[in-house]
Amino acid sequence: MTTYEVRLSETARRQFERFPEDRGRKVRKFLLELKVDPYRARPGADIKKLSWSKRDYYRLRIGNLRAIYHIDGRSVLVAKILPRSRAYDWIE
Repeated sequence: MTTYEVRLSETARRQFERFPEDRGRKVRKFLLELKVDPYRARPGADIKKLSWSKRDYYRLRIGNLRAIYHIDGRSVLVAKILPRSRAYDWIE
């Protein structure tokens, strides 16, 4: 089975570090699901491709948070982890 490497951008890392410990564990668990298959939605990984963005971005729903990421080969780069209300404002 092929796995993907999940990396956080500097921005996403800072956002992740601000979460309380219990929420951080939950976010980490969901992000690790991207190692298996970052393209396909399944139980424990509500994934959707953002068809309206210029770049091939995907979003992972984590409760009211959204992890926005793109895939480069076998690497998943998480760009931001934000509340749903602000998650899409910065995407072109």
